[in-house]
Amino acid sequence: MRVGIAGGGIAGLTAAIALAKRGFEVSLIGPDIRKSNSYLAQAGVALPISEGDSPKAHFLDTLKAGKYLNDEEVVWEVISKASEVYDFLTSLGLKFEASETEGGHSFPRVFTIKNETGKHITRLLHLRARELGVNFVRGFVNGLGIKHGTAYGVFVEGEFLPFDAVIIASGGFSGLFKYTAGSGTNIGLLIGEAVQKGAPARDLEFVQFHPTGYIGRNGVKLISEAVRGAGARLITDEGERFVNEISTRDIVSRAIYHQVQAGKRVFLDASPIKDFKKRFPQIYAFLRRDGIDPSKDLIPVAPIAHYTMGGVAVDIWYRTGIRHLYAIGEAASNGFHGANRLASNSLLECVVSGLEVARTVKRDRPRHRAVKEPECRCNDLGDVDAIRELLWEHAGIVRSAEGLRSGLKKLKGIEADGRLKLLARGILECALAREESRGSHYRGDFPTMRKGFERPSFFDGRCRL
Repeated sequence: MRVGIAGGGIAGLTAAIALAKRGFEVSLIGPDIRKSNSYLAQAGVALPISEGDSPKAHFLDTLKAGKYLNDEEVVWEVISKASEVYDFLTSLGLKFEASETEGGHSFPRVFTIKNETGKHITRLLHLRARELGVNFVRGFVNGLGIKHGTAYGVFVEGEFLPFDAVIIASGGFSGLFKYTAGSGTNIGLLIGEAVQKGAPARDLEFVQFHPTGYIGRNGVKLISEAVRGAGARLITDEGERFVNEISTRDIVSRAIYHQVQAGKRVFLDASPIKDFKKRFPQIYAFLRRDGIDPSKDLIPVAPIAHYTMGGVAVDIWYRTGIRHLYAIGEAASNGFHGANRLASNSLLECVVSGLEVARTVKRDRPRHRAVKEPECRCNDLGDVDAIRELLWEHAGIVRSAEGLRSGLKKLKGIEADGRLKLLARGILECALAREESRGSHYRGDFPTMRKGFERPSFFDGRCRL
């Protein structure tokens, strides 16, 4: 049986390895692995396996960060596999160097390697996948081959590749916002197409903004939460400390946003960290290229779009609403993160979902008869930058009914791919429908959580909450 995986990050690579071990013929399609968000991941993998820690403590921290919108069964299912994840990664030769504390965690359970953990994991997974005979196809998946509610393959830059099963592992849609440190290719094209062809999306309104983005000469970079966990402080240009730095990301991002709205500049003071270069070599390198010495200079920071809790709605086994189509990693949404992702739970979910989807495909054993090639409306994507500007302005850190309605009106006039416009509409409409503030979704006109909204949203062309 042939399985096509769209995306070459940690989730896709893990699935490729697990499927190849089960005897599947696997093709992994995507750009250079160094362009994936997984490769750029700095901090680490949240694993509650150290002495004194427990899965229950990690479970409770995840629910607290997710503002109790999480699917508790899914949370237990993912966290209970932490030992399996650790054993899987270390069996490849990975050696973690430390365990850090990050925002929202009650224990130092974030396993890291020089704060460039994603790079090390991605490289090892890529090497193992090649050893197992996974076929790597360099290119951009710009369409799903779907007919009559069944997935038959993918289109790679317009060329149809047939498969018995298709796995979307192409990441989230933070690249649809103006400022993000992630891959610019993470625009959610396949999420929008899945919705267009019958697989609803879930929780699109929940977009996590990372508090400490750095907008420098060479683009937007990320200054990991672990830097604040190691003792760096957030201060204004007046030297005022205004927030607990290791609160969850939504709290810290809004605190910075309000300081900026008040006309102040915000900086990260990392001078208390004496071994910064050794602990954070990647961050140190890009700061020094811009002439900043973190041992004595203040680092200007601002929130940036970082992670999207929403994605293609999947069940606990990563099946979508379309037969033989699966979704994993950030492209999927099954309630693990709730309204706000707990730091470093993303890489844990990537590995768990990759391992689990292989078991699901093995059980489902999808096989196809010959089918006439599905159609692909793989046109030019159009004015993506206009969508980025619109979402940044109207669906950013602080939202309002007026701003969201204005965004929906403007969206109609943008000339862009229909799949991207559908996804953008889903973000705006679900943010408008959720008349409360919860986790990463903050409404200035509804600034508190409301019990009546303690449920997920689904978007199938219309937001259902």
